[in-house]
Amino acid sequence: MSQAELAVNFFVALFALIDPIGNVPLFAAATIGAASAGRRMVAVYIGLFVLAFLVFFYFTGVSLLEFFGISMPAFRIAGGIILFILGLDMVRDDFTTMFADAAEGEGEVLSARVYAKKRFERLIVPFAMPLLIGPGAISTVIIYASEAKHLGLAGMALGVGVIAAVSVVLVATFWAAPVISKVLGRIGMSIVVRVLGLILCALAVQFVLIGVGDATRGLIRADAKAPYAAEK
Repeated sequence: MSQAELAVNFFVALFALIDPIGNVPLFAAATIGAASAGRRMVAVYIGLFVLAFLVFFYFTGVSLLEFFGISMPAFRIAGGIILFILGLDMVRDDFTTMFADAAEGEGEVLSARVYAKKRFERLIVPFAMPLLIGPGAISTVIIYASEAKHLGLAGMALGVGVIAAVSVVLVATFWAAPVISKVLGRIGMSIVVRVLGLILCALAVQFVLIGVGDATRGLIRADAKAPYAAEK
């Protein structure tokens, strides 16, 4: 896998899993009644949390697998199954209503920073985890970390850059939550979530194919594990 392929595949998988656009209504509901400054500060806190947590697993995930004696093919298959379940839920269900009732207005006038801290503490679970950062996101980060190791220091740095880019997009999307909600509407949001879920299901199947192919000999064709590489 080249650096360009790693960057694109990693970004698409992580973006689909974190699903910033699909989570806009949830974020809007979680910050209802807040001033614009407070809402933006909450988005920054969430973005920093996502960045720090995923970078931690990006650098330690492979070592944790070695410690527990879990092979990368086994982890690919397990991660693919988890991703498929999450993607299937996104395709079948309306994720935009999962936590609509979880957030309430604070009711008191607070400074932007104080409000952001209080709201972020309440959003760590279930919004930041496991909705944004769930088993699927963690699995994806570990899998692509193993791919990046083959590309050396540049590959590892590229992976961190992808995580940072997704975090920035997440913050920017939440900042634009009022505009995006009005433009797409409820039906548009539902369509976006389902399309991302379909992409996620396809990526999950690809993970399983690669895992089975690496764990066996001749069971999975090479062009099925890396179809576009075979065409070059």
